[in-house]
Amino acid sequence: MVADKLVVYSPSQVSEGLQDRLPRWYFEEGFIKREVKTSSWKSTLMVVNTIGHLAEAAWHHPDLYVSFNSVVVMLVTHSEKGITELDFELAEKIEEVVLWQPGVEQGAITGTPDTDRHRYIVYGD
Repeated sequence: MVADKLVVYSPSQVSEGLQDRLPRWYFEEGFIKREVKTSSWKSTLMVVNTIGHLAEAAWHHPDLYVSFNSVVVMLVTHSEKGITELDFELAEKIEEVVLWQPGVEQGAITGTPDTDRHRYIVYGD
């Protein structure tokens, strides 16, 4: 359970936290943001549903901008009107799950073939 009152980070603390913890995220217009590029609408929906599952489980709900081949995730703790640890932790979970790359680590899970027909996340952005 999240504490009743979360500490809102200053802009410099947010920037420092992003640099240290979430280098692919950026701070803009009061949100921490990340664009995830996909290969198609079907892929985009898979990403949106995954983020939705993580957000609901965390009881923290991002703003999402959804297009044919990308999803922009925007996090802010609405109740606190600023960026808190809740935003950082959900962003880290999104990075861990949505951008996990099968085949990079050892094991039997090798992932989808790296072809236009099968690829759904554009890694390395």
